[in-house]
Amino acid sequence: MHPHLLLRSAWQTVNIGDIGHTPGALRLFERYFPEAFITLWPSKVDRGVREQLLAAFPKLNIAEGDISLDGLATTPELQHAFDDADVLVHGSGPNVMAWEQFEAWRNTGRPYGVFGITFDRTRHGYTDWEDDTLGGLRSRMAVLPTSAINAKEREFFRGLSFAFFRDTFSLEYVRREFPDLPHSAFGPDATFACDLRDDAKADTYLTAHGLESKKFICVIPRLRWTPYYKMHGYAPSADDLIKDALNARTQSADHAGFRELIIRWVRETGLKALVCPEMTYEMQLGKEELIDPLPADVKTNVVWRDTYWLNDEATSVYRHAHTVVSLENHSPILALAQGTPTIFVRQPPDTCKGQMWHDIGLDPDFFEVEDATGNALWSRLSAIHADYPAAQARVAAICARVEELQRQMVLTVKDAVSLASTS
Repeated sequence: MHPHLLLRSAWQTVNIGDIGHTPGALRLFERYFPEAFITLWPSKVDRGVREQLLAAFPKLNIAEGDISLDGLATTPELQHAFDDADVLVHGSGPNVMAWEQFEAWRNTGRPYGVFGITFDRTRHGYTDWEDDTLGGLRSRMAVLPTSAINAKEREFFRGLSFAFFRDTFSLEYVRREFPDLPHSAFGPDATFACDLRDDAKADTYLTAHGLESKKFICVIPRLRWTPYYKMHGYAPSADDLIKDALNARTQSADHAGFRELIIRWVRETGLKALVCPEMTYEMQLGKEELIDPLPADVKTNVVWRDTYWLNDEATSVYRHAHTVVSLENHSPILALAQGTPTIFVRQPPDTCKGQMWHDIGLDPDFFEVEDATGNALWSRLSAIHADYPAAQARVAAICARVEELQRQMVLTVKDAVSLASTS
């Protein structure tokens, strides 16, 4: 009988990075645990994501719904999966995204674990919305009180059969709080294994806009705080308004280095740039902050992506890009997986997940936003451009290490299932 793996993932579809978590995890389990029957338990599979996943993974079972604390599901498909599965795996994400659902699973006594998450509690007792650099976050994590993790969260961690964190700050913190945690390790974000592509759609887009392979850079904008209330159409909370004010105060400065980089790239290489989104709101942001302010001679060589896309088309475009320069975390991941160099710029509120770039060895291509001046970004990009084969070789080495780490992640899940079945 095939082992049954229940994957809790697919958190949202307004972000191609969050979309990418799920096919990445599915690809890893297909590759290194092929005998497993997999059910995906998603939060969102709209915007064509369901169709994308089923086309790429024809054997995939999808069971939507919710679970009460006593294990009763809102759909028969989920009830069957919940009752039948041998292991519950929490997919990559910014936190533990389904505490109560995992509490219900914990009552079954069957194994469960996390598969490449961030666990950042630095906002505990901290009210400064400006937040901090990675160095500042690490200092704050070192002195967090025990109360930063509540009782239910502690029960969750005590019951884990495996725990993979996509950044070593999270790993170090959880190991300190739970020294007996089994099989805990650095485990890269599952998006690194997302290999879905739509070459036909990408080729049509690139041709229509005169973008030749390896002769353009992609530039991805971002606000410090994502305006979810605007994206989903609900009334803003008091916190949302505070975040709006911070965004308004910082968005021009945060993109200043990017604007200068685009100008230097176009004028000094004669090549093009594509301003494109990772999240739905970033099309307009890219136009306002990265396109409209450009000098006329530069603007003619810059393409604005004015529609949202799914991760498969974006991945195919990133595959042809010279370099991806991004304020978002996951477009660089999608690009690296296709062999494309990246430059990532971290903003202060972006939690400790930015540490993963140091963890995989991307240090020269990592900037805190305050350090990401036009000169600094251009210095790094021009170095990549000056010896592009060396930059590609470095990307290949990083990806090879990530793949081996992720193989070990899957084998650990497989061992947990095997151990449970024999005990």
